[in-house]
Amino acid sequence: MYVLDADVIIRANQEYYPIDRFPEFWDWLAHHAREDRIKMPREIYNELTPTDSNLKAWLKDNRKAILLNDDTHLEHVSDILDLYAPDLTEAELEQIGQDPFLIASAKANGGVVVTKEKSRRGRVRGNRHIPDVCRDAGVRCIDDHMLIRELDFRTSWRVETGSAAER
Repeated sequence: MYVLDADVIIRANQEYYPIDRFPEFWDWLAHHAREDRIKMPREIYNELTPTDSNLKAWLKDNRKAILLNDDTHLEHVSDILDLYAPDLTEAELEQIGQDPFLIASAKANGGVVVTKEKSRRGRVRGNRHIPDVCRDAGVRCIDDHMLIRELDFRTSWRVETGSAAER
């Protein structure tokens, strides 16, 4: 299972796969969400507050499919927070945001974190980036372009329906 960070959804729509221009990408994402290959923990989904009406509608229509309906990740959150630092301040916790829930969800489900964040190994405490914390947690972390390759997105992608004789 691939566990998406909010920035993957937001930036895809803003920068290179706007919903109104590349509906195939969004259909592809929704399909993989329904097939339990792509998910978002509730904490990450709740970070999404798009102003774009197309993205709002897509999120509403696909909420049930994309949400990870599993709270087993909650038991891993404190372990993930310790990877940032065992004595985080309130300001650092605010800076980290919901990222520990993302990483904990992947860890609990044997999943892969998908984020736009880049590794910044020199950063410490609340400044650590998702890929670096994932590495320390033993969780695979990739960017959205690797997700596209691994799940083989193409603009000609379509859900196959019916038997081979009907196609």
